[in-house]
Amino acid sequence: MLKLYGFSVSNYYNMVKLALLEKGVPFEEVPFYAGQTAEALAVSPRGKVPVLKVEQGFINETSVILEYIEQTQPRPALMPDNAFQRAQVLALCREIELYIELPARSCYAEAFFGMSVPEAIKDKAKAELLLGIASLGRHGKFAPYVAGESFTIADLYFLYSVDLACAVGGKLFGLDLLAELPKAKALLKTLQEMPSAQRVAADKDAAMPTFMAMIAAKK
Repeated sequence: MLKLYGFSVSNYYNMVKLALLEKGVPFEEVPFYAGQTAEALAVSPRGKVPVLKVEQGFINETSVILEYIEQTQPRPALMPDNAFQRAQVLALCREIELYIELPARSCYAEAFFGMSVPEAIKDKAKAELLLGIASLGRHGKFAPYVAGESFTIADLYFLYSVDLACAVGGKLFGLDLLAELPKAKALLKTLQEMPSAQRVAADKDAAMPTFMAMIAAKK
């Protein structure tokens, strides 16, 4: 059986978890936190989550894990068969990760954990978020899913990255990042209501107190 290493508060962990749930693949969750201990580095070369343990060993990096799952568990498909359409899905994933998730992440400490972030970093994040959302609006189809008619891994990135970016936008900048993208806003709500996504959300809520206690202990 596949083993998914990580913790339920991680958005990247939850992308992989939702993919496995949607495909109906049996897997075991193994609690694992990022770190630089010898034990953590034996599982993940960079000490990051998530990690997928398969028969041959460990696979790290979310995009690679999702590709492995797609290759070994092809149905239901989360990627198009057509090479051009597949490239569009992958590009959307990278755009969401690089231009929305990463700028938002630079402000997570203040938005979610009661710490302060320098104004220069927040100003840069705000500008990059606005550019990233504009890019998503140009490239995303939202018909009804991010890449078109079918649910793909682009929707995993959208659900677990754009939701956090929207929270950052609202809490720190008073912005509704999806105000000009009503179809994207509707899709986010639809994805959040998926039964498997609700299970992931419930697990995240259950894990949050322990995670917040760990963060507080490090302050």
